[in-house]
Amino acid sequence: MQALLSVAPGGPETLELTTLPDPKPGKGELLVGIKAAGVNFPDTLIIQDLYQIKPPRPFAPGGEIAGEVLAIGDGVTGFEIGDRVMALTGHGGFATHVTIPAATAIKFPATMPFEHAACFIFTYGTSYHALKDRAELQPDETLLVLGAAGGVGSAAVELGKAMGARVIAAVSSQDKADFCQRLGADETVLYAQVMDKPNQKAFTDEIKRLTAPLGVNVVYDAVGGGYAEPALRSVGWNGRYLVVGFPAGIPKIPLNLPLLKGCQIVGVFWGASVLHNPEGHLKNMNDLIALYGDSQIKPQINARFPLDRAGDALTHLANRSALGKTVVEIPA
Repeated sequence: MQALLSVAPGGPETLELTTLPDPKPGKGELLVGIKAAGVNFPDTLIIQDLYQIKPPRPFAPGGEIAGEVLAIGDGVTGFEIGDRVMALTGHGGFATHVTIPAATAIKFPATMPFEHAACFIFTYGTSYHALKDRAELQPDETLLVLGAAGGVGSAAVELGKAMGARVIAAVSSQDKADFCQRLGADETVLYAQVMDKPNQKAFTDEIKRLTAPLGVNVVYDAVGGGYAEPALRSVGWNGRYLVVGFPAGIPKIPLNLPLLKGCQIVGVFWGASVLHNPEGHLKNMNDLIALYGDSQIKPQINARFPLDRAGDALTHLANRSALGKTVVEIPA
């Protein structure tokens, strides 16, 4: 097998393509021949030792894969050789083979390409858990999505529309706004690259103008930093502010704002929710596969890289230049 290994803490330039012995599945495991791997923001952190999970080196990044079952370990039932499965691996996905616990594998239909399956669980799982379980988004509510052109953000736009909400997509450029409109966003708002006080006020004023007189019901914040407070200021009474991620930095929130608005600041730790409620996660995944089958959601893949250039895929994502999803394609 081949794997792109992290051999020392650092950026994508520290990754090395290496030939290793093919792994064998242990008890309760599946050996999967990887066809495609999704690229997600934690992949850029884990190789720098900046993520909460720090696997021993050498390891391959890549926390989300899709492929075919090649071998089945002892004690595994419900799977056959050749089954198409997608799974979260945490790491190890930038490789031709991986062993995974069978309990984490999710079968998907032949009508879903491998590249879609490899970009499915993390983004849609995160956003569906956020909107359905944490915010309890209702039809006809207004949803503001920050970072709406990224992986989880674009999934939130699609899911918000599928759930009957009015969706406002907030992005940093016109090409990203055009992309979100193609996803179905009802409104788009451009925010400044540098969020000083005047730009923060302008952002808040524009959202309030679009949502007057009631304000935003749900904010999906996958950006953080200086974008958080102006978005919170646009929330209406009894709103819900979803804390999803911080690529722009961890914000400091004036706590008088949720008091005055009677709103909630709600944490979205999807990975932990999967561990705490695996039955709920499986139900959500079944819902999402059904939405895919009904053409209500579809991974928007705008960049593809071969395995030997997976480091470039991480750079592409870290530069926040990606629209939708980035995928690593792994030929047989």
